Amino acid sequence: MLNSASLRQEGRDRKKIRVFAIHSYERFVLATTDRTVLDFDKFVALQDGNTLYLLQHEDQALPVAMEEHIMFQPHYDTLIQSGMYEYYASKGQKSLPYALAELLDNALSATAKNTSVRTIEIRMMFDETLGKPAVIVLDNGCGMTSKQLNNWAVYRLSKFARENTKFASAEAGYVRPDPVPRSLNSDISYFGVGGKQAVFYIGDSTRMITKPVGSPDVHELVLSKEEFEKKERNKEDIYSGIIKNRMPGDSSHVTKSDERFLHSLIAEECEKESFTAVVITGVLPEHITFLKQDFNAWTRELAHIYHYYIHGVKGNDMRNSPNSDHLPKIDIQVTLREKPTRCPCVKNLREVEDDMQTLYINAAADTFEFQISTEAGSGTVEGVLRYHPFLYDKETYPSDPDTMQEPNDDEDESGELHQARGKRPIFECFWNGRLIPYTTVSDFDWCAFKAKSKLPAECYSRFSGVLFTDDTFKVSTNKLTYMDLEMKLKNKDSIFTYIGQNSSAGPSTVIKKQRCDIQKEFTKWLQNCHEKLDKQVKFLHYKETITRTDTATKKMQYPWAAFSSIELDGKKYQTGQLVKSQKTNPIVYGRVIQFLLYGNHNSDVFATGGEVEVTLEPKALYDNTKIIPISKIDRNATVEAISKNIENDLARIPDKLKVDWPKGFPWLQSTICPAGTPLGPIKVEILNKKEESLSRMPSVGQGTVRKLSVELKVIQKSPKGDHKVISHIAQHQPKWSFWFKAIDLINLGTYTLSLNTMINETNATVFGDKELPSYKLNFTVTAGSAESFTVGAVSNTLHVGVPFNIPLQIKDAYNHLTVPPPELKPVLECSGLDLSYEAADCSGTTFTIKSVKARGKVQNYQQTKTFDLKVTLPGLKKDSQTLKIILLPGKPHSLHLPAKDNPITVENGNPVSFHVEIHDEAGNITAHPKQIVRCQVHSLPPAISDCSSTGAGQVLTKPINLKIMEGKPQQLKVEFNMPGWKNILSVVRELKVLPSTRVSWMELCSQDDKNLVLRNNEKMEWLAGGLLENLFYKLYDEAGREVPLTAEIANTIKVNWTGDINLEDLVQGKLPNVQVPTQVQEERFYQVSYKDQSVSVSFTIMPCPDEPTRLKATLPQSTVKLGETLPGYINLELVDQYDNVTKTLNSTCVNHITVEAEGLDKSAFAFTWQESSSSVIISGVRFQSGTPGSREMCFTYGSYIERVIVEVTAGVPAQLKLIGGPGQPLQVLNGHGIPTAFHIQLCDEWGNPSPDQRAVVELKSSLPALKVMTTDTPRMDAEGKAIFAISSVSGPKGYYQLEFKGSFNQKLIPGPTVNLTVIPDPNKPVSLSVEYDTNAKLPAGGIFPVFSVTVVSDEGSPITTFSPAAASMFLWKGTASEEMPPETATELKCSKPRMGEKIGCFHFRDKDIPEQVGKHIIQFSLQVDQTEVLFSNQIIINVVANQPVKLGPDSQPPTPVVSYTKNIAHRTLLENMTLMIMDAYGNPAGQALNGRVVVSIKNCGDDSNNNLPLFEGKTNRFQFSLANGKTRITRLAIMENSPGKDGSEYILLFKPEVSMVQTPLASFNLHFHFYNDIVSQRTVSELSKKKHQLTEEVDNCKRFLTTYKDLLIELTSQQIESSKKEGDLRHELIKRNMNIASPVSIPSIDKLLAEKTIETERILSLPRRVCSIPSQLRDQQDVLGKVCHLAFVQDDDAARVISWHMSGDMDCVITKTTAAARKIYDDTQGKQQVMALDSVCVPSGNRPLPHIRNGHAMFDPPGNPVYARELLIYSHNRLSCDIVFRNILRDVILIDDLDSANNYRKAVLQNKTQCPTILTRQGDRISSIGKFGGTQNKAPPIQALKVFAAPLPEEYHTLKEQIDLLNQYKSALKEKEEAQKEREDHIAAMKSPEMLKKQSELKEKQKQLDQIERQLGSTTAKPVKRGPEVAGEPSGIITKRLRQST
Repeated sequence: MLNSASLRQEGRDRKKIRVFAIHSYERFVLATTDRTVLDFDKFVALQDGNTLYLLQHEDQALPVAMEEHIMFQPHYDTLIQSGMYEYYASKGQKSLPYALAELLDNALSATAKNTSVRTIEIRMMFDETLGKPAVIVLDNGCGMTSKQLNNWAVYRLSKFARENTKFASAEAGYVRPDPVPRSLNSDISYFGVGGKQAVFYIGDSTRMITKPVGSPDVHELVLSKEEFEKKERNKEDIYSGIIKNRMPGDSSHVTKSDERFLHSLIAEECEKESFTAVVITGVLPEHITFLKQDFNAWTRELAHIYHYYIHGVKGNDMRNSPNSDHLPKIDIQVTLREKPTRCPCVKNLREVEDDMQTLYINAAADTFEFQISTEAGSGTVEGVLRYHPFLYDKETYPSDPDTMQEPNDDEDESGELHQARGKRPIFECFWNGRLIPYTTVSDFDWCAFKAKSKLPAECYSRFSGVLFTDDTFKVSTNKLTYMDLEMKLKNKDSIFTYIGQNSSAGPSTVIKKQRCDIQKEFTKWLQNCHEKLDKQVKFLHYKETITRTDTATKKMQYPWAAFSSIELDGKKYQTGQLVKSQKTNPIVYGRVIQFLLYGNHNSDVFATGGEVEVTLEPKALYDNTKIIPISKIDRNATVEAISKNIENDLARIPDKLKVDWPKGFPWLQSTICPAGTPLGPIKVEILNKKEESLSRMPSVGQGTVRKLSVELKVIQKSPKGDHKVISHIAQHQPKWSFWFKAIDLINLGTYTLSLNTMINETNATVFGDKELPSYKLNFTVTAGSAESFTVGAVSNTLHVGVPFNIPLQIKDAYNHLTVPPPELKPVLECSGLDLSYEAADCSGTTFTIKSVKARGKVQNYQQTKTFDLKVTLPGLKKDSQTLKIILLPGKPHSLHLPAKDNPITVENGNPVSFHVEIHDEAGNITAHPKQIVRCQVHSLPPAISDCSSTGAGQVLTKPINLKIMEGKPQQLKVEFNMPGWKNILSVVRELKVLPSTRVSWMELCSQDDKNLVLRNNEKMEWLAGGLLENLFYKLYDEAGREVPLTAEIANTIKVNWTGDINLEDLVQGKLPNVQVPTQVQEERFYQVSYKDQSVSVSFTIMPCPDEPTRLKATLPQSTVKLGETLPGYINLELVDQYDNVTKTLNSTCVNHITVEAEGLDKSAFAFTWQESSSSVIISGVRFQSGTPGSREMCFTYGSYIERVIVEVTAGVPAQLKLIGGPGQPLQVLNGHGIPTAFHIQLCDEWGNPSPDQRAVVELKSSLPALKVMTTDTPRMDAEGKAIFAISSVSGPKGYYQLEFKGSFNQKLIPGPTVNLTVIPDPNKPVSLSVEYDTNAKLPAGGIFPVFSVTVVSDEGSPITTFSPAAASMFLWKGTASEEMPPETATELKCSKPRMGEKIGCFHFRDKDIPEQVGKHIIQFSLQVDQTEVLFSNQIIINVVANQPVKLGPDSQPPTPVVSYTKNIAHRTLLENMTLMIMDAYGNPAGQALNGRVVVSIKNCGDDSNNNLPLFEGKTNRFQFSLANGKTRITRLAIMENSPGKDGSEYILLFKPEVSMVQTPLASFNLHFHFYNDIVSQRTVSELSKKKHQLTEEVDNCKRFLTTYKDLLIELTSQQIESSKKEGDLRHELIKRNMNIASPVSIPSIDKLLAEKTIETERILSLPRRVCSIPSQLRDQQDVLGKVCHLAFVQDDDAARVISWHMSGDMDCVITKTTAAARKIYDDTQGKQQVMALDSVCVPSGNRPLPHIRNGHAMFDPPGNPVYARELLIYSHNRLSCDIVFRNILRDVILIDDLDSANNYRKAVLQNKTQCPTILTRQGDRISSIGKFGGTQNKAPPIQALKVFAAPLPEEYHTLKEQIDLLNQYKSALKEKEEAQKEREDHIAAMKSPEMLKKQSELKEKQKQLDQIERQLGSTTAKPVKRGPEVAGEPSGIITKRLRQST
């Protein structure tokens, strides 16, 4: 770094030459700190004092931070403008927001030329863990060069006076911006004053950090009060300083611990092209308090100041959805960061919805826009007036949230009432779009109220306004006030021009300046607003929105809102109310149906119009509705007058029917007549209430004539419903009545004759909701005499001899059932049958012939025959009927067997068949259920035949198998019977059995061995695997004769050892060969059978072993642990070819057997001969070394060799190994956890992992003081691993060891130890320190001394980050509790801090001392978080009595009632009462006071002391001594026959006399009643006691009910709060287009959440490009992951070519530290490539593409070039990932195609610029040296590559945000429902029977109390004076004095 002044001096003095070590071939440049390369001419023009760089090239990064010496002398404007008033002369309000506004002004000006979003952020860093408090203002504007930063430091150097040369500043000369609407030109950084004043108003030091556009350097300047004072002390140049120029992200110069937050701020520089950061430290404590506590207030004020910059020209109109394309791209965000336990508070000023301009805009219903042109050259002012209408019950003019509102009844000087704007001015003023807060314009002449105005005065207070000016109107340097705005605007030369409503005209609009009648336009607008917007009628109780078809135009048919009531002119009208119209033709009388208002309304609303729909009354006359305007309602009409008019109309309508019977036979009610009797004729007349006959409805005006008619109906009633039989209508006849002809009724039943009046045209019987008159007659029609009959239901199928009944129905002439005549004798006749019956019976209309029987021969069941049965009833007109019957056989009577040979013969082995029949009593074969015939043959089971269906059948016995001896036949008996039929006898027959010729036994023999004959069940031995051949069989019958073999017999021969049988061999008697089993253990059963084993022979073959072929080794188990002996024995045997043991080994073989295996320990081998099994067993097999796996064991005996595989597993657990965990050395904050878990592996003694899950592992600390908590109990997994996740480590500061130990089978397993250092947590509160004046006296009812509570951290330092709201003080009386206060303790809150008090403490001051003396306990608490509460030690205090003020009893005595009788008990005033001196709260306060108490009697309410009662001893006063403030009165009574007024009330006055008290003590008064007689005394005494008791009970009951009411108020408040929260979240859901189905419920939200979740899962399941490289190391400490997993690429072509270009680096693991990289290198034995971020160079700045120089494109680039790294999307660790890919990809460019890439490279090189490597979307690569082509420069297909994954779509992230918001809404809705339910339950409890009973009890007790008071008052009589000699009658008590006494 060089200085230009020193270089010039060297040029003049040739003797001084500075030599730089630069070779001739090296290229270098000389540049300014702005990176302007100097040539000779520029060097000559360079001013002295400039700092220069000697660089290799102009873009070279600075290796270290450089310091540039600058000068910033105050500008002369300091003197010129020094007369301005002090900057922050605030008008009684906090000025801090306006100081912040000065810094925002600079930021807005700096970002004015941004093409993208203009981002400004205010950060309040009040987290002491990051350093001292600081306020940071950042913007992404153009930044400042070092010279511009120097200019900023110069006080009062405005932008008009700054240098414009190249080397003075990079900015051009100041040019005033072009006019824009509302003057929103961002030209508000103006005077060079506000920024400096603001930063030093906020704090005492500022650090300016800036980076200009296109510069690789960051410039940093620090100004501080401390530095100025230091320079002043050292007599240095105060206005000089140092600008530090450095690389972005370089924070090495920040060394102070209290500025460590700067590291993260500076680290953000690498991502920014340009910026400015103002860092203010040394923030004043009052500012910190204001910024924290009034966060919403000052952010609202900032939103007000910059309202139109944030929301645009039209402002924040929330009633219309904003169009994002027209919104300003300005984001001003405020972040408040406090202690770590609190979440940062973040607010974007665009989100503020309660700043005044937002409230004005959204409360306005109409606007009036105008322009003001002042004198020439003074600029133009835009103005807007907004009207806020009156809604009848309130004004809508918004109130200021930050100010106290004026009372509603304020009046101005003229006495006019202004309830809206009040005394506030109309216009707020904005300068260049920014609010000037202390300048307002009250009004203009044309918009002020005038007395002659036709509009109400209130209208002039219902509009607000705003004025917009440009910078031609001067403001103060602090931008708080205009200089002379109002004076210029109210100048007579000012021209006001009306523009209109919502006009877009701005200052640039050319408007002819002329004096238009602005007054006229304004008045017209205001009148229109009043008429259309101010509401007149209040519509209440919305019902629905309807469509009307009666409107004049179709446009007005919809929508109409219907309401059930209105409020009009102070009166309320509602549905169902009678109204009368006025000024209508005709006048309408009716009842309100509903009120109608045009428009979309769904709740109570005010409006000026509206209509009412009424039902015309009386409805029975009019039957119509009418709609009239609400204004036509006659508000003076009374209900009585309307009702009288309606009643007059009701007398004219039809009232009743008059019915006549012209032939003189009237039918009476409930008449009964036989069928066929005629009804009628009938004559009907219609009469009204005046008995006038009517034929039509009375006329209504000119309406339609409605004729009347009468309908006749005859209705028959039945259980199934009424049935209309006849219906006739008598037509309208004007001259005569209505007639109906006679009617014949023949059907039986109950009838109703109905005559109904009808409207002739519509046949309606109802008119106007009222039934027209009608007439009803009920009658019954019954049956006539008997004339015929019919036969009832008789079964047409009958049985012989079975009785049956014949029912007969008797009928009249009309076929109706009727009663039969007496003495009927029926006659029965039938051809071929004999008929008889027992009797005949009559029941109602049924005549029954009983027990009829028929006998005779009939056909069987298959051949039925029909008979004609004739029934005759002599005496009837139709006397006979014939019915068809079918007669079937009767019941079983006998068993019959047809004739057959006896005895019957049968061959042995065959069954026998018999034919049987069952007959009825007439010999007919009969069939009935359960007709079972049983046949019993000796020694055989019975045979059964079911004859139920046919009556006959065959009985087949089982085959008869008898043992025939010598071929002789045998005799048997057969018996037949029917079980269950006792009336049927058994039948017996003989049976003879003959011998048979069937096969009875079999013989097996061998053809090879004649002597081999196999007997049945014989066992034999044969060689294993051998064959038994040439086996034959023979068959014999019962007589022992051999049965010749035939093909038929051969087919029935079966063998069980094969299915392959040769039939020809079987015919010859030869059986198949028998294959013997191969295993000696398998004894095989063989059988030959004839006809399914009816005759068979079986035998068993036992195989025997063959010669030995191999050695066989048998292991007890195939697995063994290392170091353990194989359990059991290994068995060695010689076996044959089928593995059968040959038992050929002998005892000498043990010496010739050998065993070999890898790692086999032969020291414990033992070979043992087993004589019983001829085998050898081996024991002591053990493996001692090697790794787990399969081992081959080889056994050798002579030529026999056997190999077996043994699986060797890990040995017994013997040690624990730490295979993963946090890095060392390990330091943990007390009370915190260890973020990385410990991974423990269980191993055997050889270090092999042991998967034995039975081992128990635990973690212990080296010292008991250290408490270690894990998240859950660690357990061994299937791999023998255990994970210890440490959630908390707590203990004293020091060094410890964590010991991992295990146990297995009660044996200890040693483990590793980890060194641990516990350091105290400075942010963890561990105790509360309480300071107060312990010597202070605590009098009852006084004020506690100040308690100062300090939160002490773990390291012993105070913690000051907790809010005072978290601290509480608890106070209770009694003994100390265990740890925390009891529930009954009183909670007191912390006081606000005061000036001069100790900082960092919670102060509890002005707290009341309890009013009761004694021991009290105080304890303080701190709400650390939602679950943890920290309590202090409990403090015991002693509350003493306060100053003595009165004399009083220890307990209040009842009111005495005495009389003058002789009995002392009735004269006693009090007994055993203790009086003591007390303080104001009733505590004893006279411990050291002595004196006396004087007792006297005085009148109650009367100053005269005449005729007073006297005490005993005829004295009027007593005195008692007072010792230590107490005296005891044992008895006090009046004298016998004492004077006094009967029924009077007196006062006992106890007056203390104590000389030691300065202030006189108050006396104690006790009222008593005096009577002449005992009865009155006793009555009043009892009533007084009862009254005293009831009074206490009433008070208790009232307190109980009041508690319930107070709780209801609290629950209501909670419900409102939860409803508001739910509404806010629902509003947010609606804003995000998430409409939940109505009604809203938890299931509907769950359903929507499920849908959203399913949608996210669907998106996740969609095919998406993924990275195929696994990521195993990502979760390790300080490991970011592999390169391929650090970024996503959206485009497939880009992902393909970039991944291919980076293929060598894709699996490289990126770590934060070299130590982590080294660990991975060691773990993978150097196979894994790694890169540590702390060992790579951080690239500087964002270099533009090669075709861009100095911000301008040198040519039009083809192929859309872009840096490849800019296509990478980072999901996390953005800053670190950016460093990674800047180092790997460097400046690689991506272009569309190869031709474009070559053309681009050629154009770049032609401009003498280096071109980096270029990739194309087609997969080609052009290296930085220009090489392309070949396979090495062509990317393969994407399927062959390991590529970057594609990011999730934006829809997925939107859904995740919606799911989060829905979960919040679900919680809020649940909270709302719970609050609502709790309130409803409480209301239900208040209405419960118990509460109602409580209220009833209260009323009853109050009633009793009132009654007692009346009783006490009823005894009042005029008092009778009485002396000692006078006795009078008892009298009452004066009521008035009684009340006073109570």
